[in-house]
Amino acid sequence: MTAACDNARKEDARNGVLQKNDGYRRQPMELRALGNTGLRVAPLCLGGNVFGWTADEATAFRVLDRAAEAGLNFIDTADNYSQWVPGHCGGESEGILGRWFARSGKRDKVILATKVGKLAGLGTPSLSRAYISRAVDASLKRLRTDYIDLYQAHTDDRATPLAETLEAFAEVLRSGKARVIGASNYDAPRLREALRLSRESGLPRYQTLQPEYNLLERQEYEENLEALCLKEHLGVISYFSLAAGFLTGKYRSEADLRISPRGKTVKKYLNARGLRILAALDDVAAEYCATPATISLSWLMARPSVTAPVVSVTTPGQMDDLIKACHLRLGHAAVQRLNEASAPEGVSLRSA
Repeated sequence: MTAACDNARKEDARNGVLQKNDGYRRQPMELRALGNTGLRVAPLCLGGNVFGWTADEATAFRVLDRAAEAGLNFIDTADNYSQWVPGHCGGESEGILGRWFARSGKRDKVILATKVGKLAGLGTPSLSRAYISRAVDASLKRLRTDYIDLYQAHTDDRATPLAETLEAFAEVLRSGKARVIGASNYDAPRLREALRLSRESGLPRYQTLQPEYNLLERQEYEENLEALCLKEHLGVISYFSLAAGFLTGKYRSEADLRISPRGKTVKKYLNARGLRILAALDDVAAEYCATPATISLSWLMARPSVTAPVVSVTTPGQMDDLIKACHLRLGHAAVQRLNEASAPEGVSLRSA
C-alpha cells in the first residue's frame, strides 16, 4: 500500500467510513434536498436500467439489499426498461423492483423515481393525457405500490402541447399516484417554457431535471441547463454518470470493447480526450486510494448544481465504489485537475 493510500484509509477511518477490516460500516448517509420537493435523498441515485438486462433478478435483489444496507435511499427506473432487449417488452425493471419491495418490505424506505413516455406497449409513446393515464396505472401495478415519489417525463414530446402534458400530470398528482413530477432529456428552451407555463397557468411544475452529464459529456449541461436549474431550484439527477462504464477505466483499447454489451456505446470515447480523462482519473484515484469510478462520481457530487448522479451496477461488489463515492470529498486541486483534463477542445466552460 502506498503512503498516499495509507493516509486515505486513515482519513476514511477518522470519518467513520471504514472499520479496521477496511469494510464499509453502516452509518447515516448524508441526505440532500431534492430541489424544492421536500424529499431528501442520498447523494447518489441507484439506476434500475440494468435490472432484467445485464443484471438478472437474483443479482438485482442483492444489489438492492446492499444499497438499502448502505443507506442509499434513492432509486430511478423507467417503464420502458428494458424493451430494447430481444424478447423483452418493457416493464422488466419495474417488475423486479416491485417484487423486491414485496420481499423486502422496504418500499417506505425508498424514494422511488420512474419515467413515462417511451414504452411502446401502451400505444404510440407520447406524453399525451391518455397515454400518461394508462402508463401510471401500469407502472404502479408492476412496482406493487400505490404511489411514485418522482414521476418524470422521459423525453420531450413536441407533438403534444406542454399544457396537455402538465394537465395530465396534474391529474396524477391529484389522485395521489405521484408526489412530484420531473423532466428528463428536455433542452433549456423547452424546460424554460414548461416552467413558465406552470407559473402562469397554475399547473404543476417540473421540480427536477434528469440530463446526461459526466466528465465526457459536459458542454450541453454546463452551457445551457445548469444556470436555469440553479435559478429555478431544480433537483438535478444526472444520468450516464460513468458514460456507460467508460469512466470506470475498463475500456482502454478497441479490444476492451468486447467486455460488455455496452462496449459499442463507448467506442466514441476512445480518442485523445477520452484517454486524457482516464489518465487524470488514474492520478486522482491513486492520490485518494480509490477507483476511477469512485472519483468520477465524486466529481459529479462536488458540482453544487447536482443533487444525485444516477449510476447502475451489475454486481453487488461494484456497490463499494458507489458507497465510497458518497463519503469521499475531493479537494479543489483534484476537481480542477479533472476539469482541465475533461474540458472540450476549444470550449470555455463556467466554473462550478
